Amino acid sequence: MDLSKFLSNTEKPILLDGAMGTELAEAGLEMGGQNCITHPDGVLAIHRAYVACGVDLIITNTLTMNRIYIESHNLDVDVRDVNLAGAGLAGKAVREGQYVLGDMGSTGKMMEPYGDLARKEALKAFREQAKLLAEGGVDGLIIETMFDLQEARCALEACKSVTDLPVIASISFNTTQKGGRTIMGNSARDCAQGLAEAGASAVGANCGDLDPFQMAGIVAIMQEATSIPVLAQPNAGKPRLVEKQTVFDMSPSDFAEGVYQCSQAGARLVGGCCGTTPAHILALADRLA
Repeated sequence: MDLSKFLSNTEKPILLDGAMGTELAEAGLEMGGQNCITHPDGVLAIHRAYVACGVDLIITNTLTMNRIYIESHNLDVDVRDVNLAGAGLAGKAVREGQYVLGDMGSTGKMMEPYGDLARKEALKAFREQAKLLAEGGVDGLIIETMFDLQEARCALEACKSVTDLPVIASISFNTTQKGGRTIMGNSARDCAQGLAEAGASAVGANCGDLDPFQMAGIVAIMQEATSIPVLAQPNAGKPRLVEKQTVFDMSPSDFAEGVYQCSQAGARLVGGCCGTTPAHILALADRLA
């Protein structure tokens, strides 16, 4: 069964994996997609730990591996090599019945008129990454951790222009106030409707400044605003600064209960973002069962 049919046909909650970046840091590695080249065994070990939890979807370690981000952050990796490596590692980890999502995120620059990044340049970078991930054999794409609806729609348009793979689009929210808002002021309803109209196979929320229980409110708004599946991938609690380090310290059981509330609010795809571990995903699998 291809991923499009799986997303539309299954009635049970669809389970995604948890954090990659904070798990890399826990292993003593620098966070980022460059590890697909520099420390592939470390990335593969994290993928396999989530695979063992019985997840349905694994996300590649390629979040910001578009040309604009790589070049502006002086990362010593080739955009083609790192995306093909990321897709290959995730594909090597999955078992039968599990799917791979190619991960795409922000360019790290503000688009016009708020910044100096031209839309055509963003489109070019997103098209390039989407084509590479598709070439690498992923089953679908996920655009996530976006805080600007304009950039998310740009990435979605780019993906749809180069591949027929299903594309999930996920937004990071800063507050539940005023209908849920990103730091750019985009509402949860506008994000759900705008991304669905642009061709997303599923829409949702991940990361941001909300805990799992708060994210359930965002899910309810999105679920009401669109008929396509809704995703929830919250962090392991709200981020806290402890001795100049950002920490996420919600327990696996509390995390699982919060994401269960997201499921009850209408999320059909659930998983974790920053600070979540295989223990969090196992607890969530048990709670959903």
